[in-house]
Amino acid sequence: MHELKIGIVGYGWAATAHIEAFKEVKGASIAAICSRRELDAGELEKEHGIPLKIYTDYTKMLADPEIGAIDICTPPSLHADFAIAAADAGKHVIIEKPIAMSFEDCLRVKQALDRNQVQGAVCFECRYSKHFTLIRSMIDQDLLGEIHYAEVDYYHGIGPWYGQFEWNVKKEHGGSSLLTAGCHALDAMLYFMDSPVVEVTSYQTRSTAKVFEPYEYNTSSTTLLRFANGHVGKVASIVDCLQPYYFHVHLCGSEGSLLDNKFHSAKLDGLVKEGWSELNTALIDSGDVADHPYQPQFQEFANACAEGRAMAKTDFATALETHRVLFAADLSAKEGRAVRLDELTI
Repeated sequence: MHELKIGIVGYGWAATAHIEAFKEVKGASIAAICSRRELDAGELEKEHGIPLKIYTDYTKMLADPEIGAIDICTPPSLHADFAIAAADAGKHVIIEKPIAMSFEDCLRVKQALDRNQVQGAVCFECRYSKHFTLIRSMIDQDLLGEIHYAEVDYYHGIGPWYGQFEWNVKKEHGGSSLLTAGCHALDAMLYFMDSPVVEVTSYQTRSTAKVFEPYEYNTSSTTLLRFANGHVGKVASIVDCLQPYYFHVHLCGSEGSLLDNKFHSAKLDGLVKEGWSELNTALIDSGDVADHPYQPQFQEFANACAEGRAMAKTDFATALETHRVLFAADLSAKEGRAVRLDELTI
């Protein structure tokens, strides 16, 4: 199998995690980095253990015939234009979440991928976590029955103690609580519920803590979702909390319930509803990108590119639907009304 050479644009926290993850991927490898900063190739090779070409001009990296895919790790406000340029250069594209800062720009990226017939992946890597894989397996094996109510919530205080804080507080780069981070919870909700969203109602607020004052947008939101099959869900996105990181999942179904790493199922003889049974799995319990399951996602990306097929779980079309729900939620909070998904057309 021909090895897919990948160029990363943007060299920050996410990029370093991507480089380490790709070391364990068969059929693909990081070959180049493009950054506005002057980087030393020797120092980077010593740090990461692999030789890397260094570019400061993105157009030159796109012109490199050895590079078959671009991994976009820049601040989010730059994602759309970098992704479109990569697709127009005939490169497959990996995009750190979010795809873009507006739904219109997300659609521009889709059009570029479609017209150039290249692969597009979005880093909703939590779908590849052991926890979410196990939850999805329980759903598929009907241990919970038909899920009629779900809560998936994201609690992660992103303050000055995080490197991204300086740019994350800006409306231009962070956008909203959902857009900057809570989109992982919203994406998980759509992964677990087997029905499209038809309407959302969202509310926003923010902490009065001094440490979060620099934010130019509301940093807490709660979103109610109505699905086509009549079932409902709630997603909280709280990036101004003072507490340990917590990714909360509670699913209620016709045959049982799941709460984080605990469950009850009427399908299993001998369980008693007076106490939870525990699932022995690895929870998503850190906001550090170094702890996120990029490797299996990137392996699927490499395989899909080699086989000429759409990738599973985190293909662009799936991620675009998550963004459609997200932007509908932000519109709901802005205008103080319920928003139907058909108001945002693909």
